[in-house]
Amino acid sequence: MRNPRILILAASLAALAPAAAARAEGPSANPAGMTSLSDERTLTRWAYPDNHGKVRSRPAAQARTIARLHWETEDRLPEIYLVLASWRDAHGTTWIKIRVPKRPNGLTGWVPRSSLRHFTVVREFLDIDRSRLRATLYRSGRQVMSARIGIGTSTNPTPTGRFYVREKFRVTTSPVYGPYAIGTSAYAPRLTDWPGGGVVGLHGTNQPGLVPGRPSHGCIRLRNASIIRLYRLAPRGTPIHIHD
Repeated sequence: MRNPRILILAASLAALAPAAAARAEGPSANPAGMTSLSDERTLTRWAYPDNHGKVRSRPAAQARTIARLHWETEDRLPEIYLVLASWRDAHGTTWIKIRVPKRPNGLTGWVPRSSLRHFTVVREFLDIDRSRLRATLYRSGRQVMSARIGIGTSTNPTPTGRFYVREKFRVTTSPVYGPYAIGTSAYAPRLTDWPGGGVVGLHGTNQPGLVPGRPSHGCIRLRNASIIRLYRLAPRGTPIHIHD
């Protein structure tokens, strides 16, 4: 017959094993006690990178690397990162959760606070409704503009999810894109009509009769008067929700 004390000790060790394994692995991707820095509707923070640091899957130096911070977007404009939350580990290091502009869409990760410059606050929020073919911009929860849009076809859809405005620039190369373009952190499943392909952008058009509709390869088209106004009202870092 087995010693009861040995059986009790073995059971206790077995119960402790998962907790020990969790401690060895480190904090989760959403650790208890983290502080929200953006609600992505009425208050959102963003920052420039301060180095080419690694973006981790969890707020720990031993966690898996999922990306690296970079200085520029695909269009060679300054890159920015939307800031979601902060968390301090047992060693006193503050970690920042960010949205990562790369495939797959919706990717988030963690970087040390030292990897980002100062935070900039925006109060805007852009809602893109694919079903209604409408873009609506809010500031501090109040609507400031609304416009009809053109989106991707059924075979080249505009993706859904939570994104943000990464860049803005005046278009001087082709009237196809209208006078202004706004680059987002969203990527289409296939090449878009964005210069260089892939990035989902908002831009004007030289075919206003196709708006509203589904004429694009994933980008969001607005009539030129609407993109001029949106360009003026929506700053970089504006969170975007694309949905049906």
